[in-house]
Amino acid sequence: MPCASVVLSTPAALDKPARVGTLSVPGLAAQPLLTTGLAAVICAVAFQADGGLQLRRTAPVEIALIALGGLAIAGSVLLAPRRTRLWGSISVGLLLALAVLTALSLMWAANPADAYLEANRTFAYLAVFAGGVALAHAIPGRWGAVVGAITLSAVAISAYAVLTKIAPGALNPDEIYSRLSEPFGYWNGVGLMAALAVPGLLWLGTRRTGHQTLNALAYPALGLVVLTMLLSYSRGALLAAIAGAAFWLIAVKPLRLRAAALLVSGTAGAALAAAWAFSQGPLSDDRVPLDLREQAGLQLALLVIVLLVVLTLVGLATGFVAAARPPGPRLRRRIGTTLLVCVALFPVAVGAGMVFSDKGLGGSISSTWESLTDPGASLPINDPSRLTAAGSVRALYWNQAIGVFNADPVVGVGAGGYATVRKRYREDEGAVRHAHGYVVQTLADLGVVGLAISLALVGAWLASAAAAAGFRRRRADRTRDFSPERIGLLTLAAVALVFGAHSTIDWTWFVPANAVAGLLAAGWIVGRGPLSAPEARRAHGRVGERLRAGFAERSRALCALVVVLLALVAAWTTWQPLRSDALAQKALQTLESGDVDSARAQAKRAHDLNPLALDPLYKLARIEEEAGNRKVQARAALEQAVRLQPANPEPWIQLASFELRAKDPQAAVTASRRAVYLDPRSSRPLGVFLQARKQITAGALAP
Repeated sequence: MPCASVVLSTPAALDKPARVGTLSVPGLAAQPLLTTGLAAVICAVAFQADGGLQLRRTAPVEIALIALGGLAIAGSVLLAPRRTRLWGSISVGLLLALAVLTALSLMWAANPADAYLEANRTFAYLAVFAGGVALAHAIPGRWGAVVGAITLSAVAISAYAVLTKIAPGALNPDEIYSRLSEPFGYWNGVGLMAALAVPGLLWLGTRRTGHQTLNALAYPALGLVVLTMLLSYSRGALLAAIAGAAFWLIAVKPLRLRAAALLVSGTAGAALAAAWAFSQGPLSDDRVPLDLREQAGLQLALLVIVLLVVLTLVGLATGFVAAARPPGPRLRRRIGTTLLVCVALFPVAVGAGMVFSDKGLGGSISSTWESLTDPGASLPINDPSRLTAAGSVRALYWNQAIGVFNADPVVGVGAGGYATVRKRYREDEGAVRHAHGYVVQTLADLGVVGLAISLALVGAWLASAAAAAGFRRRRADRTRDFSPERIGLLTLAAVALVFGAHSTIDWTWFVPANAVAGLLAAGWIVGRGPLSAPEARRAHGRVGERLRAGFAERSRALCALVVVLLALVAAWTTWQPLRSDALAQKALQTLESGDVDSARAQAKRAHDLNPLALDPLYKLARIEEEAGNRKVQARAALEQAVRLQPANPEPWIQLASFELRAKDPQAAVTASRRAVYLDPRSSRPLGVFLQARKQITAGALAP
């Protein structure tokens, strides 16, 4: 039966499908092909690029995203109707400015090779965001497919993450930690992916269109994604999900009752399942033998099946009961008031807990603040107890990022430079590539200029999103207009909010699947423009007619051609580091086969493909050193690496180690001393320095 009959409380207008031109848009079921296609793209990005840290896995994904984004933009240029205003163009322009600044930072970057990779990543994200804007221009009526695709992919990835716990022998036999981390290899990435599904599930479980049974599936799906967040021990994901859900509940006033029923049942069921899992050592302890993990996984599988079945029944029962006995206006107001009072009393309850704690209110606040801001504060252990702990390692990383920022506050140390320069400020030997927060990372890498562009981008996006979602309209009009499309746009805004909130406290914007979902939602809502805009409601006609009209306009065809060419150039540029890396690795294999000349030629070619990378120079130095009487050429390659990245301790260590093997300890002392200055906490440069001093002393004592 149509889900329009399953209503708790809404005006009659809410039961009517939204219309864009002549197209009736019932939501998810209207565009199954587009929905599944976009969801498949997001899932493919997740499983191919994982955490976004490996060039060989990430570069092909970035190339594909640039190509798909270019095609979407070109198609929109050709097929979209004429508009008096290109909605979202300011946001796209500011993101383009940020991408250009990232690319320009190669000129002053502490690590130009990493800056090159970050420029490629940023242009790929620009393609996704601009592609979302372009799709909203061309097919604004397909908003349901975008909401459905993000939700479907997030639920599918969450299901896979839980399956790695259920069947570890088949999916994740080498995992040593109890936290869910696959398919990204990073637990907070998994948690954020689950959090991105929450707004879409609220939309699915409360929408006025689609089949009742399909809508009821939002209940078990919400239980699954909440369970995923809990099993990943991701506090940031839970906070981001709460922020997104709160925004949705505040913005979509007529659907609060249905949403509350969905949230309460799904969260309660997931909490009970997680509580049982936390009580089982094989599921909550690290470094558990595989056979014990598999036994516990079978028990977890039964529990998850029961959870999903029960929540499905709850969803169906809620829909049927609401259809048979819809609550009256007075009861709706009472329930709504009760919910608001409960929300308002939550901080009061937290404050009361602090007052009656052993430390008192002041002591509790002081202790919590110290745990959050003190770089030397004790950190929570890696078990379920961290979900209620305040401590975090972020204070340490943020403090180091501020130190890097102070070194060059205007334009920073170059994109990706934090990982290199932080070694001068760290107090440990941990290998950290990101500052775990967009603001501090941007300050360190791109300085005040980069942060200013980012803030301008956020401001422009918020203004455009507010206009698209109807927040700029009069209060009376805004209250009456809760059409399916406006609710869908509010849902996409909530998805973007979840992604943005989490990115401020973690480095998950580097995880491609997280970023693609968030940027696609953000791009669509600003590209759609206000629902009241005349050009957004024009009938578009048949595809063939639009195609002929588009090609009849030479300016459109020329713009589309330029877009395709730019996308090809960006894709080709993104491909070069991958080609260089593959050829450098092949050079070593060729060297092992005994063909020194071919190995040397391959290493030089790898350097030509990516002249900013250090690895081809290291490989070339090794080849020259093993070739016999070619120490001059080997030293020249390493000295070139030093000149390329003088602020990076690694090429200095490589040069110092070579000088030791070349029996020139004085040169080794000079190079290693520079490495110690750049990375004083590492034992590697200090060890080379001590060995060189030992050789000098032994030479001085020799008769």
